[in-house]
Amino acid sequence: MVVLNRIYTRTGDDGTTALGSGERRPKYDLRVAAYGTVDETNAAIGVARLHLKDMPQLDTMLGLIQNDLFDLGADLSVPAREGKAERLRVVPSQIERLEKDIDSLNAALAPLTSFILPGGTPAAAHLHLARTICRRAERIMVELAGNPAEPVSAAAIQYINRLSDFLFVASRAANHNGVGDVLWVPGQNR
Repeated sequence: MVVLNRIYTRTGDDGTTALGSGERRPKYDLRVAAYGTVDETNAAIGVARLHLKDMPQLDTMLGLIQNDLFDLGADLSVPAREGKAERLRVVPSQIERLEKDIDSLNAALAPLTSFILPGGTPAAAHLHLARTICRRAERIMVELAGNPAEPVSAAAIQYINRLSDFLFVASRAANHNGVGDVLWVPGQNR
């Protein structure tokens, strides 16, 4: 259980922050950027949920994802080290649930014939924003994983990759199952 009874500690005043392992890192560290961007994705999803009062199934899916994103942040904040006790990690069943939810939402959508511009309903627009933030988190995580001294689990990378797919399909679902999608028209304004 997490207990936060004191919000400010002053320990970050020197430009560093503590990982879940207790190790101090600069606030611009790539690992800190990875879990910070996951947190930003979570906040964007929270805003999108404000517009889903008439879509309880999608809202429930997003609520589960928000909890998963805290798991992902915990996973990223404690690098796996050989000989160290395992901490909270993203697991394959979380990825499998995302895939099932993608398939469930996608079943009601017509196939795409064009790329989609971010927009439509407020919920869809916010879900598109969450998707782009999620893609940034993925790029940072993959860059971090490219350093052998900075382990990132394969499941964590798979989860964030699948999440951006989910957010794309969810945005279409929030656009009245694709009816309200704003389609890209190549060269329209030439």
